[in-house]
Amino acid sequence: MLGPNGAGKTSTLSSIEGLLKPKSGQILVAGFNIDEQPLRARANMGVQLQATSFQPELTITEIIKLYAGIYGVKLTPEKLGSILQEIKLAESATKKFGQLSGGQQQRVSLVISTIHDPVLVLLDEPTTGLDPQSRRQLWDRFEEIRAKGHGVLLTTHSMEEAEAVCDRIAIIDHGRVIAINTPQALI
Repeated sequence: MLGPNGAGKTSTLSSIEGLLKPKSGQILVAGFNIDEQPLRARANMGVQLQATSFQPELTITEIIKLYAGIYGVKLTPEKLGSILQEIKLAESATKKFGQLSGGQQQRVSLVISTIHDPVLVLLDEPTTGLDPQSRRQLWDRFEEIRAKGHGVLLTTHSMEEAEAVCDRIAIIDHGRVIAINTPQALI
């Protein structure tokens, strides 16, 4: 979803998450109605918010282990090592989350939101404030998620980002979708 501040992008994501009640319609995630079966619907989604608020005193390894446990994901030392390699943080595994750069924090946040292999990943302006290299690394991770056949819904202000990572773009303003099409068709 592409649109200016206050357009309703984050509110739409909040509705999908079941945090806000939509005025009309229904929201299905993996076939589960978010109002009728919220736990099942939420179990099939991962969420990465714009601002990450993990415990700053925990290490990357501790955070990943904690959330794997919350999601009921069996995490062997080999799997943990593979995840850390994948997000290019193997050498920083014992660093405290609060010591990481913004791009590193976003990579950890994306891993946490996808550790349980959800069918839908919601990303609220995930690259805001990142340098070009960190942004590109996150775009690569989005591609890996999509390559698995999983849905990715992200909000952004940037047409460049939308064009680079999206199959379809919904332009939203004042809480209404005003256009939806492929990036090429909209441009």
